[in-house]
Amino acid sequence: MTVNPSELARLGARDVDTQRAGGYAHTLSEILQQPASWIETAASLAQAIETGRLHAAFDPPPDAIVFTGSGSSHYVGECLAAGLQTTLHLPVQAIAAGTLLTHWRGTLPPGRGLLVSIARSGDSPESAAVVDTVLAEAPAYRHLVITCNERGRLATRYRDDPRVAAIVLDERTNDRSLVMTSSFTNLLLACRALARMQQLDMYTEQATRLAALASRVIARDADGLAAVARSGFSDALYLGSGVRFGSARESALKMLEMSAGRVKTCAETFLGLRHGPLAAVDAETLVVAFLSCDATVRAFECDVLRELDRKQLGARRVLVGDGIPADLLRASQLAVETPGLRALGDDDAPLLDVLVGQLLAFFNCLHLGFKPDAPSQGVLTRVVEEFSIHRGPA
Repeated sequence: MTVNPSELARLGARDVDTQRAGGYAHTLSEILQQPASWIETAASLAQAIETGRLHAAFDPPPDAIVFTGSGSSHYVGECLAAGLQTTLHLPVQAIAAGTLLTHWRGTLPPGRGLLVSIARSGDSPESAAVVDTVLAEAPAYRHLVITCNERGRLATRYRDDPRVAAIVLDERTNDRSLVMTSSFTNLLLACRALARMQQLDMYTEQATRLAALASRVIARDADGLAAVARSGFSDALYLGSGVRFGSARESALKMLEMSAGRVKTCAETFLGLRHGPLAAVDAETLVVAFLSCDATVRAFECDVLRELDRKQLGARRVLVGDGIPADLLRASQLAVETPGLRALGDDDAPLLDVLVGQLLAFFNCLHLGFKPDAPSQGVLTRVVEEFSIHRGPA
């Protein structure tokens, strides 16, 4: 049994009414349920593939795959695209639902594709509007919906359309908090099954190994992340390469959302940092770096981190990876070691990266005096409010 660190144990030991009054009951439980829920999601996806529920989406085989969603759901796609393209040997893109809604002609790859719509609720206005548009305007496309809400529009609207297949995850992944935490990682893991449709044993085994690593992060590193979150910083920079740039984007969004905009955030690739964004890194910047499992990629990343040291940029630093070089660490820095991750590779690493980002944002939210379940005091809503869907000429 995993023993929660003192900080999380103290919060979780309070009675439910106290947790609700503190505004963190949902967010805390949804963060902590992730390791166990990943194992369940992997088993569910393996069963869906074994029973043929996904076969229609790949019949005929697509020429390209496009992941789409909004906000965090779009970042799920960014955490997936490059890895799946390498594995499946066909073009894979992540395109925001809003972009497809307004500019599908210039962004949707032509021909016979598969559009994978990713959503927690499936009720955001653009979610169904994008599927409607592509069904009408690009009829050669097949559709796969992966959602956490069996009652949402994406899950219910297309039940009678043979071009649309739907996978609904366990209701517990349909986070009730404003921010997506367990919904994000479970949607990501569910989509990773597309890379292992012929290797389901490997897929479920990797999910179990990732769950063990996540439990380790929660048990060993949450207190350290809480201390960093309380250390005082005005802005935060998140760095990642390849699919882990998606990790950086999602983690930056979590901090922005859960600080109600108080902490300004930026997500960038390591090599992209030098081309302008470096100017925004100062003595009050928290730097969170997701270190690649690939030795060559990591060499580039470490060069950037050493450059930050030479230029004395950044207040505190959190490094996440397997085998973090000792020379990158100072007294003010936290190393979140993920032993065994290099054997799994970067494609699965975002599951652990974003867990670190969630914990940092959660503790910072409490430090700022906000309520993690609804930190923005009405500015943001759990599901984007309805807006008009404008249609051009046929």
